[in-house]
Amino acid sequence: MSDFTIRRADGTELFVAHGAEDVRAAVEAAVKSRANLSGANLSRANLSGAYLSGANLSGAYLSGANLSGAYLSGANLFGANLFG
Repeated sequence: MSDFTIRRADGTELFVAHGAEDVRAAVEAAVKSRANLSGANLSRANLSGAYLSGANLSGAYLSGANLSGAYLSGANLFGANLFG
């Protein structure tokens, strides 16, 4: 297992998920910790089936991300880039 860092597009570190094997696990750990993922660069991330309830993904870069089956109830997606 390794660490996975979630960053903004400008490289600013938002959250380090210790022991996360992939981006989905890292984002779920961040959401569970109630980390602010506003502006996160998650372009082309495979978040299929991820539990993202209550996540703050406002302004996040999600273009090309796979969100199929993701649980987004209560997630803040205001201003998120979903289209590229």
